Amino acid sequence: MTSLGNPAVRLLAARSLRSHRKAWAAVFAAVAVTTALLGALALAAGSAGLGHARVERYAAAAVVVAGDQEVRWTTKPWGSEPTTVTAGLTERVRVPSAAVDVVRAVPGVRAAVPDHTFVVREQGADGSPDRRVYTGRSWEAARLAPYRLVDGREPRRADEVVTGAGAGAGPGAGARAGDTSGVRVGDVVAGRKVVGLADGPAALYVTAAEARKLAGHAGAADAVGVLARPGVPVDTLHARVRAALDRAGLEDTASGRPLRALTGDGRGGAEHLAAPPARMELLQLLAAVSGTLVLVAALVLASLVAQALQQRAAERELLLSVGAAPRQIRAAAGREVTRVAGLAALLGAVAAVPVFLGLWSALRGRTGVVPEGLELPVPPWLFAAVLVAAGVVVGITRLVALSATRKPGRPGKGGVRKVVGIVLLLLGTGSAGAAGLQGGEAAAAAAGAATVTLVAGCAVLGPWIAGAAMKVLDRPFRRLGGAPGRLTAAGAGTHSRRLGAALVPVVLVTSFALVQLSAGTTMERAADAQARAATTADLSLSGTTAERVRKLPGVDTATDVLRSTVVLARTEAGSPRLDRLPVLGVDAAGLAGTLDPGVVAGDLAGLARPGTVAVGAAMADSLDAKPGSTVELRLGDGVRKRLRVVAVYERSLALGEFLLPKAELAPHMSDPYPARVLAATERGSSASPVTPEQVTLPGAELNGIVSAAIVSAIGGLTLLSVLSTLTLIGAGRRGEHRLLGQVGASAGQLRRMLGLEAGFLTVTGLIVGAVVGALPLTAFAWSLTGGLPYLPPEQAALIAGTVVVTVVAGVFLPAWRQRA
Repeated sequence: MTSLGNPAVRLLAARSLRSHRKAWAAVFAAVAVTTALLGALALAAGSAGLGHARVERYAAAAVVVAGDQEVRWTTKPWGSEPTTVTAGLTERVRVPSAAVDVVRAVPGVRAAVPDHTFVVREQGADGSPDRRVYTGRSWEAARLAPYRLVDGREPRRADEVVTGAGAGAGPGAGARAGDTSGVRVGDVVAGRKVVGLADGPAALYVTAAEARKLAGHAGAADAVGVLARPGVPVDTLHARVRAALDRAGLEDTASGRPLRALTGDGRGGAEHLAAPPARMELLQLLAAVSGTLVLVAALVLASLVAQALQQRAAERELLLSVGAAPRQIRAAAGREVTRVAGLAALLGAVAAVPVFLGLWSALRGRTGVVPEGLELPVPPWLFAAVLVAAGVVVGITRLVALSATRKPGRPGKGGVRKVVGIVLLLLGTGSAGAAGLQGGEAAAAAAGAATVTLVAGCAVLGPWIAGAAMKVLDRPFRRLGGAPGRLTAAGAGTHSRRLGAALVPVVLVTSFALVQLSAGTTMERAADAQARAATTADLSLSGTTAERVRKLPGVDTATDVLRSTVVLARTEAGSPRLDRLPVLGVDAAGLAGTLDPGVVAGDLAGLARPGTVAVGAAMADSLDAKPGSTVELRLGDGVRKRLRVVAVYERSLALGEFLLPKAELAPHMSDPYPARVLAATERGSSASPVTPEQVTLPGAELNGIVSAAIVSAIGGLTLLSVLSTLTLIGAGRRGEHRLLGQVGASAGQLRRMLGLEAGFLTVTGLIVGAVVGALPLTAFAWSLTGGLPYLPPEQAALIAGTVVVTVVAGVFLPAWRQRA
């Protein structure tokens, strides 16, 4: 048989596949589920990669001149070339008015129209919330869409407006604040006479002079829309505009970066500022989740494939004894695995499409989850990505099969395996330690890496872990379990490798579920507690200002709360990074009785002065900042500021890492209107409970929903691996159970033996999994909250109950099938 060649390999693979179809069923299911998940992630990543901000207001403009909505930072990491990192800006970066004249002089330009946007609020009674909020623009800028009059005329005086109809709105149709579908010519809106109605979304249009006045940014515009002369190609006009801007040396009004000339889908970024940053965050999330899925899938498939091939050990030995070459057996096993994985991957690729469409439909169906204006296209050719995902999964399966069939028939040296497992455990422990020394996303990433590395170490050391656990339980099993206990102990001692293979997926599902659930609940619990402690106000209002609230009877003090973001540039392990962080702007004089950040050093009264900032304690430690020192931040529009630290506070999980004076933050916001007003009354009581003040990152809900959906799916895969592995092992023990029955073991004794095995796997898996998960979780929780991780009892019970049910089903199902 030494010269059988490929025909023999094909014959061996075909015969083995037909003979062991049940053994390959578990591998088939795991490959199909993995491909479906990875394919759905590939489609989601492709859609996010093609995503862009929707073009609406500038649809008729060939080119849009706008500020650069990205901040860049270049630095030189340790021992490498300079690296540039970027981060999106969420506040408007404006264009100097001089750009209008420069662009108008470009050949081929029919018109250069400055766009000044502003917010119009119809105020209620003094102190009461605003009734309606409108987006305002000049009527001149309406031609950039274009929006046209459907009734009346254009505005000619400061007190005249044209209203947009509000597409899709109307009485009984769920009209939103600001919709003007019921307005007619002659009505009064926001104190101005309506002289015309236009198509398009709900908006108020005023004269160009009034728009410049209400926008409040003298010498600047939001953007400049460029209309082309007939017959001038967009590419040609873009090149001319770009050259003219470069010659003029024009820069934006915020950080002095060159102006951008946008065409195509890029024009939407000048309209919907939150869309591009949200798209990048979504891409980063999908990449991180995909990496976790690939690692989990590799562990799951390695365990299942190894177990499926291990059941053919006697068969391989027989083939070797009659002259088959090891490479022929490896080739036959590889061919067999490829056939199974290939068919399963195709099935999973088909299933990936509805999984992806369901996720995207759920996101689009929830109002406010996807940032306004973010388009996530799904062109037909994108669905080819599922085939790439299928190829990746088949490749992973083939690799683990080659590893499992290495040197068939020759037992590997346990020493090498022990060393590898110990090294992985040490690396995982070191990564957990790194999580304890870092903060924010870095701590979360280090904790995740530690979990995967520790689980991999447990997978390599599975037989020894199972053997050590069984040594602890050997005497109780033999003394208290009777004949079934002695059978269980004897079987565990003889088949520690099999027991280890059964233990690994239980450890994986326990640790994975523990980390994913506890990390979120730990952060939420700590943030909620800090928010409750920090919010001492008696009243919380929206749609008004502190100035108006202070005039209300019984109000002692009040503070505006502005919400924006800042960008912090720093290095991490020598590599540069830009973090976009949520911040609050407050009135220092109104903090007493309304907001208590928990100051540990300095005095918040210093925020009454410009150029100051209060810093969270964890961030202050990271930046080595203290009262009197300075920190450099890039505000929401990219302006770089060096701010003097006046206080350090401890409740940063609820209030963010930085508190700025309202006067410092407001000029760098697109709409510097308070998100909330917190007020303290003279009597110190409120009519209703005040919602605790807490910051949230832009796009947090979108990332949370995507993360929860994918993590749940990965959790389902790990549960499938538990059930499949145990079922596969049980199917391979049918001969053993039959022999025990023939030598006198009763059906009840076999059931009790299986019950003891299930109990051993459950208890040992939960304990080891809890230890594996608790190590990085404790470091993560300590670094972010200064306390221990928290998991609600009902969630802990859910993890334990799910593991118990899955293990019992996996252990007893093959025995029930055998009796049937």
